Amino acid sequence: MDAGCGPDPFEWIERGDAACIAFQWQLQCARDALEEAFEGVDVVVQWAGAMRRRLLVADMDSTMITVECIDELADYAGRRAEVAAVTERAMRGELAFEEALDARVALLRDLDEAVIDRCHEERVRVTPGAKALVRTMRAQGAYCLLVSGGFGRFADRVASDIGFDAAVANRLDIVEGRLAGTVARPVLGARGKLEALREAAAMRGIPLSDTLAVGDGANDVPMLAAAGLGVAYHAKPAAAAAADARIEANDLTALLFAQGYSRKEWVLQSHPGESRDP
Repeated sequence: MDAGCGPDPFEWIERGDAACIAFQWQLQCARDALEEAFEGVDVVVQWAGAMRRRLLVADMDSTMITVECIDELADYAGRRAEVAAVTERAMRGELAFEEALDARVALLRDLDEAVIDRCHEERVRVTPGAKALVRTMRAQGAYCLLVSGGFGRFADRVASDIGFDAAVANRLDIVEGRLAGTVARPVLGARGKLEALREAAAMRGIPLSDTLAVGDGANDVPMLAAAGLGVAYHAKPAAAAAADARIEANDLTALLFAQGYSRKEWVLQSHPGESRDP
């Protein structure tokens, strides 16, 4: 009340873990006051209305999975430090995404194509909460799209494993079983992610106010800003500053709590007909 936000009594979404508080005005003041009052607690402030979003658009690397695939590929090529340094600068917004992608992929030239599958098996791990988030939203009728400035050879498998409806990503050029050191055009970067969000919403008649976007890097900023709820997940400063909310203390199930889903509503198993593990 001292912050001038006019809070109503709170309601538990999950007793002891997640609560919903209605504020009458000054949402940014409410967010600032709550973040200051509760250290180590994730705060999501959103406009009143339908909390359950009808479209999810999610970044892949360091969001839906725990690694940056291009950095892991570079490790097999003996170029990890060089590539990771460029990745870090790109995610902070210090380099144009397309320029940074071209520079990193060039360092992978002549890497055996088979390393892609090996890298996926040995290095790629799904972020905790990702499967519950996607499968619960889909069970409630939402459309879930994975968007990645990384590569389709990873994104297609990650999307299938987690339970997304579809994935869009970049394509590595391969010549005679080896990486050519280039990426097929057009490159999917910040603008491509934004367009993917808008197109997915328009095709399904979903207003942007009913969409949820989540990501961690500078190339996620436009889609985070455009979504009804844009969430920065363990993000770099550029994404954190642009997002409506930041998730720092919890895993991706925080985005289920943010939509009003209690644990008893979470879907933890594969959809009918899927053979994948939960």
